Amino acid sequence: MCGICGLVDFSGTPPTEDTLRAMVATLRHRGPDDEGFHVSGPVGLGQTRLSIVDLSAAGHQPMFSDDGRVVLVFNGEIYNFEVLRDRLKSEGAVFHSRCDTEVVLQAYIHWGEAAFAQLDGMFAIALWDGPRQELHLARDRFGIKPLYVARLASGIVFGSEMKALLASQRIDRSLNWHALHEYLYYGNPLGENTHFAGIKRLLAGHRLKLTARGAETKAYWSIADVPPNNDSIDVATEQIRNRLRQAVRDHLIGDVPIGVFLSGGIDSSAMTALASQEYAGRIKTYSVGFDFDKGVNELDKARSVAEQFGTEHEELHLKGGEMGDVIERLVRCHDEPFADAANIPLYLLCEQLGGSIKVILQGDGGDEIFAGYRRYNVLSHERFWRAWAAVSQLLPAQARGGVRYDRMMRFLRAMGQRDPALRYAWLMTMEPCFAPPTNLLTPDARQQLLAHDPFARYREVHAGVAQHDAVQRALYTDCQVLLPDTFLEKVDRSTMAHSVEIRVPMLDNNLTSYVMGLRSDVKVRNREKKWILRKALRGIVPDSILDGAKIGFGVPYAYWLRTSLAGFLRSVVLDSAFTEWGIVDKPKLERAIDDHVRGDRDHGFMLYKLLNLGLWYHTYLCTDSRVAV
Repeated sequence: MCGICGLVDFSGTPPTEDTLRAMVATLRHRGPDDEGFHVSGPVGLGQTRLSIVDLSAAGHQPMFSDDGRVVLVFNGEIYNFEVLRDRLKSEGAVFHSRCDTEVVLQAYIHWGEAAFAQLDGMFAIALWDGPRQELHLARDRFGIKPLYVARLASGIVFGSEMKALLASQRIDRSLNWHALHEYLYYGNPLGENTHFAGIKRLLAGHRLKLTARGAETKAYWSIADVPPNNDSIDVATEQIRNRLRQAVRDHLIGDVPIGVFLSGGIDSSAMTALASQEYAGRIKTYSVGFDFDKGVNELDKARSVAEQFGTEHEELHLKGGEMGDVIERLVRCHDEPFADAANIPLYLLCEQLGGSIKVILQGDGGDEIFAGYRRYNVLSHERFWRAWAAVSQLLPAQARGGVRYDRMMRFLRAMGQRDPALRYAWLMTMEPCFAPPTNLLTPDARQQLLAHDPFARYREVHAGVAQHDAVQRALYTDCQVLLPDTFLEKVDRSTMAHSVEIRVPMLDNNLTSYVMGLRSDVKVRNREKKWILRKALRGIVPDSILDGAKIGFGVPYAYWLRTSLAGFLRSVVLDSAFTEWGIVDKPKLERAIDDHVRGDRDHGFMLYKLLNLGLWYHTYLCTDSRVAV
């Protein structure tokens, strides 16, 4: 695992080593073990290394071909690198290390751009082909590893995190209004968007080729490539069991100890069960309780799973401490406002580990691949709920209906949308139907946002999955929106801030290519979520876990904003510099805060989004206080 960055400029103003060093310095938390630079002609590449596979100097980056003409920086892990290495050896490739980085390099040398589709893993890749004067960037299928790009007049700047791009001093920090509109609905920008107008994400499963003539971006893999799968239940059960076991086995590669975050749920228990059987040693497991979870946790379940599989188990009991400081640090981790507060416990957990372990397995992706959310069950009865939604159109929206009423009306109004893309887009927002999230903005800001459709990404994704049933559309959409833009973003920043690599076997190529092609009624059946996964895990994971109720735990940010963080909230969002920025309507915002603190209305999510926005503004945009990143 690493941090990568680079700059290519064909204008005759080549990057300097000082610039590359400044960019690399922002990424040292991602790779504290080693760093390297390469500056030649129009290109500069940099990398920081978290050594996991082949800890020797042979894995140093940037890595060069034997003739020095192709240069690579690489962030991630390739789990099928041994298979690919054998294929490449048969084609004449010569290797000088045991690391997967060299396999990526040789794969490009032998197969060109077709190499990216052969990689099973999580990765962000930058390759400079000297003879062709081409830069190639690529990102893994699901966007597990981040990669940001900013186009220059005659080149490009890129990096694992936006702070590296900002350190190049070539980035316009102006606000991306489209990203802000999406953020106000969902708590993070979607697709390519970031809050900086000049910085884009490279989409998952995409590659970019840059030459002096310009840049070209294409998908090298998409969900449309997944073939339908009509295997019988018995065959599918056996296939999933075998493929999941192989995925866990592959994700255990490395020359450092590996652990599992064990929450006590189905996915993490499956990781623990299979890892304990496949790992050459005693696997470490970690569970966590927080002083703010009010005892609502699955520590007892996790403890019983750890005991059953004989893991080296550690329970961490963490105190939230000064949450304002934690939230501010997380804004710096993300380099933009990010309102999924689940990054807080993950960040604190990795901070508590204190560098004692480098690699952790998690169950992320299981819900989106195997249908683990309640909405998938609801959508399996879409016609029924759409009929109820038609009736609900006769009911007036109430401004003071309570949280449950708001949630019910938001759901019914979403289901009543004729456009299925818009239906799902509304289903995925937490904002009440009677109060759009732009209500607390100034008239000028609202006018700016009108030019930008906050649901454009959902429309774009839906166009590629429209032929499927409602459940399959939702699964495929979540894999392209919710998973990369929210959950995997959260996991990467919260953990890499403390030099911890998270691996997600549920998103293994071989496993997902099979499961995603299965019919939706195999995944949701008889109102049971993850039906086929539960069946495949019988005899592997204890029945008490497979059949037990899921204990949900939400970070109580709305309560904090009403109590311990109320003063901090006011100091950030009512500060004159922020209000004079022209985004928020100060009188309306003051009333919303007062209503929330008194308990008259729950504005928790909206206020939490504005808190993060305010912290980002003060840190990155305000000329009086912005950090030099």
